[in-house]
Amino acid sequence: MNVQEVLRFADDMVFAKTGEHLEDLQKAILLGVWKGQRYSKIAEESHCTEGHVRNVASELWQLLSDVLGENVNKLNFRSALERSQFAYFSNYGKNSLQIGNVNVCDNSLQASEIPKTRSPSTPTSDTSQPQTRLDLTDAPHISLLCDRTSELATLEKWIVQEKCTLAAILGISGIGKTALSLHLIQKIQHNFEYVIWRSLRHSPPLETTLKNLLEFLLNKPEIELPTSIPERISLLMEYLRKNRCLIIIDDVQTILSSGQLAGNYRPECENYSILFRQIGETTHNSCLILNTWEPPREITALKGENSQVRSLQLKGIGAAAVEIFRQKSLLNPETWENLINTYRGNPLWLKIVATTIQEIFRGRVAEFLKYDRIFLGEELAATLHPQINRLSELEKKLICRLSREANSVSIEQLLQDANLPPSELFNGLQSLGRRSLVEIEEQENETLFSVCPVVRQYVLSNPVC
Repeated sequence: MNVQEVLRFADDMVFAKTGEHLEDLQKAILLGVWKGQRYSKIAEESHCTEGHVRNVASELWQLLSDVLGENVNKLNFRSALERSQFAYFSNYGKNSLQIGNVNVCDNSLQASEIPKTRSPSTPTSDTSQPQTRLDLTDAPHISLLCDRTSELATLEKWIVQEKCTLAAILGISGIGKTALSLHLIQKIQHNFEYVIWRSLRHSPPLETTLKNLLEFLLNKPEIELPTSIPERISLLMEYLRKNRCLIIIDDVQTILSSGQLAGNYRPECENYSILFRQIGETTHNSCLILNTWEPPREITALKGENSQVRSLQLKGIGAAAVEIFRQKSLLNPETWENLINTYRGNPLWLKIVATTIQEIFRGRVAEFLKYDRIFLGEELAATLHPQINRLSELEKKLICRLSREANSVSIEQLLQDANLPPSELFNGLQSLGRRSLVEIEEQENETLFSVCPVVRQYVLSNPVC
């Protein structure tokens, strides 16, 4: 969200509330605060006293607090606007949104300027003007999405046309699961009455997640909700049957256990499996999307082409990654493909290494590749650490064995070297595959396994084995 979008967004919100546009000094205050200026500096540039600027700012913060439905001040103004910027509506002339006490029709704002809210309006009685109610307070800032046209089309087909009820977007950290989901909302939100984003980054208990979902959907305080988990799940399922809801749950891996094979729950989060299974197995009109490093066991058990449960394994972005390099002003475009292949088209990994190349080599990729073809650095290693650290002992043994080989390894070789019975080896390889930590290829009717250069470098450089 750039400063011009901020000013336009704030002006639209104030106009919707008061019928008047922002004054020049109010705009100057917003611009100055966005740039981190003190009130004294804003006053100097606006040719007025600091006291007058403070008085006008105080009134402005109160007005924006009323509009956005949360306390807004000089310190949190920027984050409040960024939190509010994502509640998108498609321009179909049908959607409206209540922000605080202000109802805004979709033709008064551009799609990228409509804020998200947790203060939903009461659904209109006019069935010809259906509303989409959004709760995207938990959603991060929407970022650039590089060439995910095919994945977006697949998800849209599954969810809108084929009425998929449970979908998992899978992939290693940084591959773009969250960004894909945010852009998917833009494309399909008008097909739903409710759109809700929740993150499990802090591993909340199921009763907390259910409470948050039901409070928004039913527009009731917790005191009016049933207290037991089965009753809350039953109430949620009833609502999902009667209404068309899209629920996105991010960071699902945090409720899954470390030290076990992929897909097992932490003991205190085991009851999430009841919720996921009910949503995946029963008939209703809604869809739950799970963003996760690894699939919960319900996804693995229930998914299929003819099932209402699907999973999408995200791969690297390939040649589209050149857009990242252009944004970072990298040089030597003839070497970019080498860089993309080495870092497997992972957008986050490429952004990290591109920043390093820009800061140390002034953007010269060729010079960087002369010194260290596989550079990790602390930032990239930090993204891999929690994923490698959660492996079971069996998986650690296998990934160490694979990392010692520059080339792919056959199952026969692994059976000989790892000293494991076939059943254990198969379980370990399958789990590593579900975590996106091994690469599989076929060669002359033989299945071969390897780890990507970045993971291999991390394993060899850290005390994993």
